[in-house]
Amino acid sequence: MGYNAFDLENIVVRYGATVAVDSVSLHSVPGRLTALLGPNGAGKSSLLNVLSTAARPESGTVRIFGSDVRSAPMRARAQLGLVFQERTLDKELTVEQNLWFHARLFGMRSADAAAQIERLLAMLELAEHRRTPIERLSGGTARRVELVRALLHRPGLLILDEPTTGLDPQSRHIVWRDLRRMRDELGVTTLYSTHYLDEAEYADEIVIMTDGAISRSGSPTDLKDELHASCVRLRTHDDATAAMQLRAAGFDVVNGLTELEIRSAEPDRKVADIVRALELPVLSITVHSPSIDDVYAAATARSGKDMS
Repeated sequence: MGYNAFDLENIVVRYGATVAVDSVSLHSVPGRLTALLGPNGAGKSSLLNVLSTAARPESGTVRIFGSDVRSAPMRARAQLGLVFQERTLDKELTVEQNLWFHARLFGMRSADAAAQIERLLAMLELAEHRRTPIERLSGGTARRVELVRALLHRPGLLILDEPTTGLDPQSRHIVWRDLRRMRDELGVTTLYSTHYLDEAEYADEIVIMTDGAISRSGSPTDLKDELHASCVRLRTHDDATAAMQLRAAGFDVVNGLTELEIRSAEPDRKVADIVRALELPVLSITVHSPSIDDVYAAATARSGKDMS
């Protein structure tokens, strides 16, 4: 019987009288990319700290590939690769020296470590930087070296806290290309927090937290579909008459502030039918599909907090 990559069951985290995580349960099958979103104070970092074994919850169970972090902490931690927001590479050492230090820390045999270093540097196209001191690398390249280091001991679960903060758009794109390759080629499971909503689109599953609890979760497509906000928007010189004609043709029409909205699960396919149903000219017509921004706004509407 196969295990989930991780299981968080009824996790509670308190700081004094403040409940940071309130009975949260979260699971992932192996090989899944999961994005963790939420405003400041939602409990994201607290949950990551619990899963990474950096903190103990007040109550609840944490298992990593079936190993309970309380009863089998060493076995559980051996399955973890961690990349946190703060840079932790030794700037005075070269890329290769940093990787060898990590390999020795995890007790890897020399031949195994050498093979893994070669494999991962080649896979992420970093071999040319192996003898470059970290202080001479760009922020994006240094971040990718941290990914190599996190995977050196072959963990099954990679935990990332704001992995692309401070990187330029091109570097962010390359980091996410690498993470998808790790999933597809190595089968690595990844849980990452981010404040860039566009990065949630890379995930197989999105989890949105507010006020210490999960307010919404699912695939990007499912979460967008749940909003039922897909529509065709149009303007005419007489929207009242247009609305009457469209309703008579069986369309679900809503009067907006400046235009009509015709709701449909497949708006692209309805444009031609809508135009044919009208007996007056169309001034403008556009298709609107909900975005992750819309999903996030709906899920966090009551929190009143800014995104971290």
